[in-house]
Amino acid sequence: MRKPIFFLLLFSQAAFYNVGLSGSETDGRLKLAGENPFTAKASLIRRWGTQVTNDLPMPGFFLNKASPLNAVQMATFSKLLADQNSFSTQLPAFCSKANLLCFPDLSPSLEKYGNDVNFVTYSDKNFTNYGTDRPGGVDTFKNYSNDFLPLDSFRRYSRGSLGHDDKFSTYAIDGNLVEQTFDTYGTTATGGAGTFTNYQNLVNVPNLNFTSYSDDASGRNQGFTNYINNGNSGEEDFKSYSKMGNGGENKFTTYTNDSNGILSSFSNYGKSGNGIKDTFTSYGFGGNVPENTFTSYGDGGNAATEIFKSYSDKTNVGADFFKSYAKDSNAAKANFASYGRSVNKGPVQFTSYGEGAKNHHIEFKIYGDNYSFKKYAKNGVTFKTYLNESSAGLATLEAAGGRKVKPNTNNKWVEPGKFFREKMLKSGTVMPMPDIRDKMPKRSFLPRVIAAKLPFSTSKIRELNKIFHARENSGIGRLISDALNECERAPSPGETKRCVGSGEDMIDFATSVLGRNVVVRTTENTRGSGGNILIGSVKGINGGKVIGSVSCHQSLFPYLLYYCHSVPKVRVYEADILDPNTKDKVNRGVAICHVDTSSWSPGHGAFIALGSGPGKIEVCHWIFENDMTWAVAD
Repeated sequence: MRKPIFFLLLFSQAAFYNVGLSGSETDGRLKLAGENPFTAKASLIRRWGTQVTNDLPMPGFFLNKASPLNAVQMATFSKLLADQNSFSTQLPAFCSKANLLCFPDLSPSLEKYGNDVNFVTYSDKNFTNYGTDRPGGVDTFKNYSNDFLPLDSFRRYSRGSLGHDDKFSTYAIDGNLVEQTFDTYGTTATGGAGTFTNYQNLVNVPNLNFTSYSDDASGRNQGFTNYINNGNSGEEDFKSYSKMGNGGENKFTTYTNDSNGILSSFSNYGKSGNGIKDTFTSYGFGGNVPENTFTSYGDGGNAATEIFKSYSDKTNVGADFFKSYAKDSNAAKANFASYGRSVNKGPVQFTSYGEGAKNHHIEFKIYGDNYSFKKYAKNGVTFKTYLNESSAGLATLEAAGGRKVKPNTNNKWVEPGKFFREKMLKSGTVMPMPDIRDKMPKRSFLPRVIAAKLPFSTSKIRELNKIFHARENSGIGRLISDALNECERAPSPGETKRCVGSGEDMIDFATSVLGRNVVVRTTENTRGSGGNILIGSVKGINGGKVIGSVSCHQSLFPYLLYYCHSVPKVRVYEADILDPNTKDKVNRGVAICHVDTSSWSPGHGAFIALGSGPGKIEVCHWIFENDMTWAVAD
C-alpha cells in the first residue's frame, strides 16, 4: 500500500532529525524516532526539508523553539479558535501547554481582612476595599510578588483610614513584566504612612499605576526608597497623586537609579494641595534614556515645597518636561539643586512654569544645560551656577551634520564588549564579552496552523487583547501594542523585514531573501559572558567575504515572536571562545561585523563605545542567546 506523502517526507529526514533531542543536540544529526507526524515539531521539520535544499541538518537550538503541543492539543485549540469566547475560557490551559507568556487572572478580593497582616512571599492578589476606614495598625508586604510575572491590584486600599501604615519591602524583586495598580489608594486618609523600600528593583518592563493616590488625604506621608533601581524599560504613572492633599510629605529617594528607558509621568500631582512637601533626591541617577513628565504639578496649591536634589545626574540622553508646573499657586517653593548634570544631554522643557504664582520662590542651583523655559514666572525665580558645555569642562566632538555629541567612553550603558572592531577577532586576543544571556521569559513558537488564526495587526488589537485577557493600558496590553507597532513600522531604506511567530514562517522569510541554500547560526551557549575571554580559532563564513544576511531578534509578546530583517554588507564569523586563564574552550561564538555603518545614528552606542561616527568604521557584535543570523551556506 502506498504511504501518504507526509510519511515519506518524514522518513526522508530520518537521518537528520531527532525531535526528542536525546543525547547531544550540537551535532545536529537527529532522527524522527516515533514522532507523531501531526505535531508542531514534525510540521517544522517538514518545512525545513522542503525549503532548505542543502544537506545541512536543522540545528537543535532552532528545533527546540517549536511548539510543544502534541497532535491532539493542536487540533483541540485550533478548533476552539473558531469561537474566541470559548477559546478565551481555555487561555490558562493553552498558555501552559503551549509554553506562552500570559498573566494570571486576579484572585478574589481580600477585602475581609481587618487585623494587622504580614504578607510574606505572597503574590497575584486583588486588594479591593482592603483596609477601608481602618483605625491605626500596619500592614506589611515583605518579599511580596517575587515571582516571575507578578500581577497585583490595590484598589480603594486604606481609603478613609486613620493613622494606618503600609510597608512594602523587597516587593517584586527581579520580576519580569511587573503589573501593579494602586487606584484610589489612601484617599481621604488621615495620618499614617505608605513606605515603598527596595521596591521592584532589577525588574524588566514594569507597569505601575498610582491613580488618585492619597487624594484629599491629611498628614499622610509616602516614601519611595530604592524604587525600581536597575530596572529595564516600562512605565510609572502617578496620576492625580496627593490631589487636594493637606500637609503630607512625599519622598522619592534613589528612584529609578541605574535604570534603562524608564518613563515616569506625574499628572495633577499635588494639585490644589495645602502644605505638601515633595523631595526628589538621587532621582534617576545614572539612568539611560529616561523620560519624566510633570504635568499640572502643584497647580493651585498653597505653600507647597518641592526639592529636586541630585536629580537626573549622570544620565544618558534623558528628557524632562515640566508643563504648567506650580501654575496659579501661592507661596510655592521649589529648589533644583545639582539638577540634570547629564553625561549626554537630552531636552528639558519648563512650560508655564510658576506662571500666575504668588509669593513663590523657585531656585535653580548647579543645573545642566540644554534647558528651555517658556512662559515661566519672571519674578521669584533665580538661576545660579548654570553649567554649559564649557563651564562643565566637558570636551565635545563634531559628528556628522555638525551635531555636537559628548564623548562618553565611561558610559556604563554601553557594556564593555558589546561592540568591537573586526581586528579583535584574531586568535590570542583577550577582550571583554558582554552579558549575552536572554533576559526575556521563555516561550515557544506557535504552530503555524494556530498562529494563522490569531489576529495580528493594530487594527485588531482589541480582539487580540480579549483573547489574551489583556487590558489596553496593562503591562501585557502595552507589550502587545508595542510589538505590533514595531512590526508594522515601515522598513528602513533597503531593508526587508517581517515579524514571524512560527518556525515555518521564519524559514520561509529567510529563504525568500537569501535563497534556499541557507544555514542558521547562534552563539552556542552563554559561558564567558560578563567577563574577559580569549579568542581561539576563528573562521570567516563564506571565506570571510562580505555577504548579506537575515538577522532575527526576539520581541516581547505572548508567544515567541521574532523581528527578522535583511542585513546587507556584513561579514560573519565563528570563533572558539576560551577561558583566558585555563585556555579551555568554553563556547563557540557567532559574531557579525557590519561593514557599512553610514546610515547609523551619530549617537549609536557603538560610536559611544568605539569612537568615530557613521560610515567611518565597521562595527562587530556577538549574536546573543536565542537571537540568530541566517546566511548562505559555504
